[in-house]
Amino acid sequence: MMRLEPATRPTFYFIGVTTGKSSIMKVFPRWAEFLDLGDVEMKGIDLVPHDTRENYRAVVDFLKSDPLSLGALVTTHKLDLYAACRDMFDVIDPHAELMEETSCLSKRNGELVCHAKDPISSGLAIDGFVPAGHFEKTGAELFSMGAGGSTIALTWHMMQKQRGADRPSRIVVTNRSQPRLDHIRKIHQMIGCDIPCDYVLALEPEDNDRVMETLKPGSLVINATGLGKDAPGSPLTFDGRFPDRGIVWELNYRGDLVFLEQAQAQERERGLQIEDGWTYFIHGWTQVISEVFDIDIATGGDQFNEISRIAAEATGRGQ
Repeated sequence: MMRLEPATRPTFYFIGVTTGKSSIMKVFPRWAEFLDLGDVEMKGIDLVPHDTRENYRAVVDFLKSDPLSLGALVTTHKLDLYAACRDMFDVIDPHAELMEETSCLSKRNGELVCHAKDPISSGLAIDGFVPAGHFEKTGAELFSMGAGGSTIALTWHMMQKQRGADRPSRIVVTNRSQPRLDHIRKIHQMIGCDIPCDYVLALEPEDNDRVMETLKPGSLVINATGLGKDAPGSPLTFDGRFPDRGIVWELNYRGDLVFLEQAQAQERERGLQIEDGWTYFIHGWTQVISEVFDIDIATGGDQFNEISRIAAEATGRGQ
């Protein structure tokens, strides 16, 4: 783990795995200027996936006690950091308490606050690319590979009863470890989900291929494993067949993105709609920045479009 030095000016942290490779390192200074955040700095804190309890607690203790450390966005470690440090948070928001994860740490009136922002950011992203009424019209299902915080959040969003009939007819979650599947099953039971859900142990990519074969046309297929960013590869093989007229969502926007390549190879034949994680990236960061710096940031319209444009320009996206 990196050495944690006291901040010498207001500092916002990114707790991840390979934070130095993230586009946010180029984007944040531009956003800070646009949003008039003042003389602030961003630093990354890299931990290995499923790091030790001691390392997670050391990071949270540092953030809590260092006066100029303002807060953090957490990725990859959302569940593990929460489990290791729950007793260290002064306030836990309702989403974080329900989902037993944290994606954002902020400070208010001397208290360290734990938030789960993914239910909001993933919902904004999904509703931005899935046509309204899609699930009601098609009877499509939702298949998410990976049972971590992102899948917990996005399935929570899709289960909400206020969506009416525009919800998946079935939800399937796969993962390489049984405890994560048990955890998400418990969360879904606490939500009171009335959608049929299957939780499948998928030790090999071929296991995910077989699940995908069972999906109805139009189904939403999601790579929420981190493979392609935090580790190389894909949760599928190149023999896996996407559902006809399916919607494919790669939560990553950087890395080798093999899953995205697999979908693109079948895009024309299967009539796929393919999305990467760029908009999710924008919503995820702006939701946390809004909380940490206690400012309002639009989720659409002129300000959001300008924030997206700044990020694309800073990273060379689309050039």
